[in-house]
Amino acid sequence: MKKLSILILALVVVLAACGPKPTPTATPAAATQAPANTMDALIQAAKQEGMLTTIALPHDWCNYGEAIETFKARYGIQVNELNPDAGSADEIEAIKANKDNKGPQAPDVIDVGFGYGPQIVEEKLAMPYKVSTWDTIPNEVKHPDGYWYGDYYGVLTFEVNKAIVQNVPQDWNDLLKPEYKGMVALAGDPRASAQAQMSIIAATLARSGSVDDVMAGLQFFKELNAAGNFVPVIAKQATLAKGETPIVIRWDYLALTDKDALAGNPEVEVVVPKSGVLAGVYIQAISAYAPHPNAAKLWMEFLYSDEGQLIWLKGGCHPIRYNDLAARGVIPAEIAAKLPPAEAYARAVFLSIDQINKAKKIISEKWMEVVGAEVK
Repeated sequence: MKKLSILILALVVVLAACGPKPTPTATPAAATQAPANTMDALIQAAKQEGMLTTIALPHDWCNYGEAIETFKARYGIQVNELNPDAGSADEIEAIKANKDNKGPQAPDVIDVGFGYGPQIVEEKLAMPYKVSTWDTIPNEVKHPDGYWYGDYYGVLTFEVNKAIVQNVPQDWNDLLKPEYKGMVALAGDPRASAQAQMSIIAATLARSGSVDDVMAGLQFFKELNAAGNFVPVIAKQATLAKGETPIVIRWDYLALTDKDALAGNPEVEVVVPKSGVLAGVYIQAISAYAPHPNAAKLWMEFLYSDEGQLIWLKGGCHPIRYNDLAARGVIPAEIAAKLPPAEAYARAVFLSIDQINKAKKIISEKWMEVVGAEVK
């Protein structure tokens, strides 16, 4: 599925100004940004197009179902949803395959893993556009020329079965305590799983204060394994509930989804660790060949408005403008109550693509040599 690239997170946005679609160039063109006094014109242009084509947006992923229905009702624009279960690579290929096709199989917008950012720029698959809220999107998670920007992110957390774990761990070093013998698991095989690999990078950050020496994270898991605390099982909601893996290192939005699904049977606590808070991001972009460029720009304006960002937050995904929303006190209490404290997310570290790829290579090659635990 598209969202399997989930842990390579980090940033996005795209789209050119209201009007004719610019021809992509090797050198990024200056992105347009919709000031408030042009929004009415953008809305009218989008309504004239009458359609937005999306791809790979499952309705239960980050509450996209509510986002799509709200957009349709607000603007009277139909949404043509292509292959909700597609992957990020499928989205890229859909743009390529429909460059000369203005029909219903050509996506206007894409939502892909962070690692695809350079590709869509290098291959001239996106058009530049800066949304009205551009300045509140962190610089680390947006292309400076507006070809893509982060939409939402998660951080790695400890998902804990409280029926078994009496003292809930609050930080990475806590996991080494004897009381957690046979309890700690990853949500994937570190030799292949992005989520598991990002977990090791997070442990690296907690131990060394930097993400650039991933051997520190491997050493942490070596100690965890030697202490008998590490369980070499790919953890899932079922293994957590049954007590086979009472402590799971998992993305917050997946852990929070488990918590809601289990509904107290057993009670689950989701902890953002005090150190080593690592974020993973997805990015949004507008196709350079979008059949409905104005509807695509309006969709971006909607997603990056306070309303759109809060819709994602309701789905357990932290919107890219989360810190801005929290600082202005506009997050409803009923949504905030379901999430870990806002201050925990202020410590989140976002990686560059080069950092991610370098660390993943070392982890996949050195896991068995250093840690020696075959995760199945």
